[in-house]
Amino acid sequence: MGYALRSGHSLSTPSHALRPFTLSPRAIGEPEPNSDASLVNPLILRHQFSPSSNTRLGHVCGALDEHLRTIETALQVKIAHSHEKFKIDGNKTNATRALEILQALYERAAKPIPKEHVQLMLAGDSQMASADNVLLSSRRNEVRARTPTQALYLDNIAKHDITFGIGPAGTGKTYLAVASAVDALERNAVQRIILTRPAVEAGEKLGFLPGDLGQKVDPYLRPLYDALYELMGFDKVQKAFERSALEIAPLAFMRGRTLNNAFIILDEAQNTTPEQMKMFLTRIGFGAKAVVTGDVSQIDLPKGSPSGLVDGERVLRRVDGIAITHFTSKDVVRHPLVARIVDAYDKQRKAAG
Repeated sequence: MGYALRSGHSLSTPSHALRPFTLSPRAIGEPEPNSDASLVNPLILRHQFSPSSNTRLGHVCGALDEHLRTIETALQVKIAHSHEKFKIDGNKTNATRALEILQALYERAAKPIPKEHVQLMLAGDSQMASADNVLLSSRRNEVRARTPTQALYLDNIAKHDITFGIGPAGTGKTYLAVASAVDALERNAVQRIILTRPAVEAGEKLGFLPGDLGQKVDPYLRPLYDALYELMGFDKVQKAFERSALEIAPLAFMRGRTLNNAFIILDEAQNTTPEQMKMFLTRIGFGAKAVVTGDVSQIDLPKGSPSGLVDGERVLRRVDGIAITHFTSKDVVRHPLVARIVDAYDKQRKAAG
């Protein structure tokens, strides 16, 4: 049975269809593929999941239809359902995308679906979020690229000695870099991991910080600890610190060192000066790999001070052996609102500039 299109732009799918949704040749009443009407006219898609399973349907919808509300908000569609029968109302592109996501969720709904997984599918290609796309080994067996840009980023890290990851918050720049480092350490490809970031206050004056040196710099390095604990587990991280396989230090402590057989990550690199960036990159020794991450829209340096990340990208973009990966709001893998927030600020910044 094929797809039937009737007046009012109502499109029904067969009950056995669980493959990614595709449209048949245009039927009477459907807008031309490239016409303005196809972008603004509402379309109603109807789909019946089969074989029917209350368990799967519950997992697809989420608690109190939480997953459906997430899809509605992200794609600007309306979803209604009665048992296994679903109706999606929205413009053609978004309604079709919503149905594709629902079908993919139903196929994986044998067990509960975390809300993070729904958000990741909305953020990127559903194929990237599939369980078969595991790229890195860690205590968690689900470290994978969520978007094509993330996949390119991981590939660049694997193939280059120095990789830059530049883009907005929430795109996985730091997390994937730390995951790559943990993977390399567990494969004995490197002997240690060194994580560093500049100790720059994010627009605030924190004043005197009590405690010893470690306690003073810990607040600046906490995001790196969080990623390590999630990827390795608390006990394993502590043991790695004890045997000097892990080191976390402010960027200022890198001066004068040569780092051999190490995986080094410079986080928040937008808050380095050009001199600090050059100092860091020239610490790289034999058998070492470095990843530099940052967001040029969140520079906390004093007004008028140039960013080492902006300068380094300009100077090094044509140097062999260095890869630069640019992320956009499409790669944000946090709450769907984060991508829209990033877009709004980017739009305002471009208008002001």
